[in-house]
Amino acid sequence: MQTSLEDEMIREALISAAGLMTAALIASGSASAAQYATAGEAKAMLERAVVEVTADKAAALGKFNDPKGAFRDRDLYVFCANASDGVLTAHPKLVGTDLRTIKDRNGKPFGREMFEAAKSGEIAEVAYMWPRPEGGDPVEKNSYVTRVADQICGVGYYK
Repeated sequence: MQTSLEDEMIREALISAAGLMTAALIASGSASAAQYATAGEAKAMLERAVVEVTADKAAALGKFNDPKGAFRDRDLYVFCANASDGVLTAHPKLVGTDLRTIKDRNGKPFGREMFEAAKSGEIAEVAYMWPRPEGGDPVEKNSYVTRVADQICGVGYYK
């Protein structure tokens, strides 16, 4: 009789585990089905980036520049620049460019605004027009920026 009870308990545990795994797969499928990331996801990625830079700046920048790494999610990516000279140290296409010189199509000097807004321990938000990673005309984009160690880092999301 005890074997039967043990078998039933194992069966119920397996069914429960299968249900949880199915729910997790459905939830992750729904999340990845969203074509564009949200403001909350951008802010969370920036917070993760701050932890990475604080722990090991060189390793963090390597991760941020990895096109298939954990810091690339749909239209989200981390960008960083030296706080001393504004040169981008992490970005999908603009590493080596002075952040302070970047303007949007309308001429807004949002790079300088990011550079000036980034403060240690604070997250600022800067709005501008920028093309999506897949290309096309610029659309509204907001980036969260902060200073961590000798880097100014940010993550932007499209409106």
